[in-house]
Amino acid sequence: MAHDIIWMIAGLVLLVKGADYFIEASARLAKKLGVSNFMIGLTVVAVGTSLPELASAVIASFNNYPGIIIGNIVGSNIANICLILGIAAFLRTV
Repeated sequence: MAHDIIWMIAGLVLLVKGADYFIEASARLAKKLGVSNFMIGLTVVAVGTSLPELASAVIASFNNYPGIIIGNIVGSNIANICLILGIAAFLRTV
């Protein structure tokens, strides 16, 4: 059990460091290309929210589970639409 906890903590540390490196490297590259800070932030957030869905879809595809892929796509779209509509309704009357 302690062995699993150590691996989990090590994975979490590597995940955080990898995310920091990814964000810093992408920001440096985008600034060299003349991209605004706003677009850099939007792109990093878009990639960060889409990668887990892509990873689960790829794994489900390799394991021949098409229902998981479709559920992932439909559920993600429903959640995104409802969250955006909810935030818009919260900020202004729809």
